[in-house]
Amino acid sequence: MRLWSRELWRLLGWAALGTCLGWLLGLPGLGLAGGFAMCLVYHLRQLRAAYRWLTQRPQDEPPAARGLWGELFDRLYRYQKSQRITQSRLRSTLARIQESSEAMRDSVVMLDRHGDLEWWNSAASNMLGLQTAHDRGQHITNLLRDPRFISYFNARDYSEPLTLTSPIDERRILQYQITLYGDDERLVMARDITRLHQLEQMRRDFVANVSHELRTPLTVLSGYLETYGEMADQLPPRLGRSIGQMQAQTQRMQNLVNDLLLLSRLEIDQGGQDHQPMDVTSLLNSVGADALALSEHQHTLTIEGDYPAQLVGSEQEIRSAISNLAFNAVRYTPAGSEITLRWKAFGQGACIEVCDDGEGIDPVHIPRLTERFYRVDKGRSTATGGTGLGLAIVKHVLLRHDAQLQIDSHPGEGARFRCVFPATRLSTSATPPRSVPTVT
Repeated sequence: MRLWSRELWRLLGWAALGTCLGWLLGLPGLGLAGGFAMCLVYHLRQLRAAYRWLTQRPQDEPPAARGLWGELFDRLYRYQKSQRITQSRLRSTLARIQESSEAMRDSVVMLDRHGDLEWWNSAASNMLGLQTAHDRGQHITNLLRDPRFISYFNARDYSEPLTLTSPIDERRILQYQITLYGDDERLVMARDITRLHQLEQMRRDFVANVSHELRTPLTVLSGYLETYGEMADQLPPRLGRSIGQMQAQTQRMQNLVNDLLLLSRLEIDQGGQDHQPMDVTSLLNSVGADALALSEHQHTLTIEGDYPAQLVGSEQEIRSAISNLAFNAVRYTPAGSEITLRWKAFGQGACIEVCDDGEGIDPVHIPRLTERFYRVDKGRSTATGGTGLGLAIVKHVLLRHDAQLQIDSHPGEGARFRCVFPATRLSTSATPPRSVPTVT
């Protein structure tokens, strides 16, 4: 305010001086106009000096001035100085980021909001074949032309990574992960997981080969034990009990080998050519009958299959998955429990539910239930004859059918296992729904 007051008094001074000179000459109006003109010339000169300083010599000291213009020049100079310091810090930070990105073994590619390449590190050049001289500004899908990557990029759902071979070396396996940031820009990262992929393949081959080789000796043992079992009345009682225990353990080992072979086939075989529409209600009836036979009719089992759509997939694999869920419900619930198999609409698709009113599961265990050999209660699982691979098989079957497994359970409240299938896995060319009786 003090500066504005000074400028106002300076303006009034020029006006008074011009008026006095004009009054002496007998032209006070012309003198007043002359005073205002002199003040205007002063401000125009200061404005010209500011323009030259900002456009031609912004790094120099500001022009010398007093009053309001001097304060304005000082403030502009301090603002310029702070901006230069900020820009220097930003350039230093950007340089460190680029240096750290260059040191990374993983590929880092920055895309603008249109998907065009802005910057990438040297690892991206080695893994993806990007060339600075030609590819900058190109759209990412013009260089990574695999249809699976294009679908992944356009889907904008980057919750899960994508695994593909390198576009320049088919022997290298890359895992892509895209992150959205800023103004709809994207950061594409690619990791070389060739070694990990090879180790995983070795593990699968080892499990498959060992499981296959175990089938023959187990079959021989089972055959001899069955023969000895038929002669139990001719053997000493203690030996007869041992034969029975060996038969039970041999059968358990055969079940384990069969589950390992099935799991290995699900992991290795990426087929799906046999996928056909299936009648889910008939499938649930068949699985329910097998579950009741396993429980020796000590459970109450209900089938609810009034949803008319058919499920497109491998009936053998779906049967295996639902059977594992139903058999688990029988094994891990006390006699007299109620079990429900249900086929119904869910969201945009449909789901198969296996529910029971048993003891339930602590939610802390749910994230790990689909791991191989993970058991909530190891003693109880061993006593019921489980292999610890059932839910792992369910997970892989659902992955092959674009579905997901949802588990809802709390201690004392039973459990609900829901297999959720997308609308793309449904076929509406089905017969009208029919009533399904309760099976007990």
